[in-house]
Amino acid sequence: MALPSTVSPCFLRLLTRPLTSLSAAMSAPKIAKLSDEQRTVDLKPVLDAGWAVTEGRDAIKKEFLFRDFNEAFGFMSRVALRADKVDHHPEWFNVYNRVDITLSTHDCGGLSTRDVDLAKFIDEAAAKMK
Repeated sequence: MALPSTVSPCFLRLLTRPLTSLSAAMSAPKIAKLSDEQRTVDLKPVLDAGWAVTEGRDAIKKEFLFRDFNEAFGFMSRVALRADKVDHHPEWFNVYNRVDITLSTHDCGGLSTRDVDLAKFIDEAAAKMK
């Protein structure tokens, strides 16, 4: 069946994206929660850098302050590009110059190496903004 010539390429990408995402999800390896050893070895440096365990759930959080909204938004843009590239997206909240970020891996119901890696990247991105 031929599609009408008025169908935009953007719309066609939207139609095919769920199929691509579904096949990628089905072939992706299962993500595991951090082991006790990983929490001691890998998570500790992140906690020492100012991240805190979120009360009531297996997650970490950190607040970042910037000079103004423009700087905060630039930081969020850098993080968003990386998060999309590694397919691991933070929970965040922004008001003017403040960005609160919470990391947890929904696929495993808690902290994973994805959170540790993204937290390290986020800290590096924040340091470059200063």
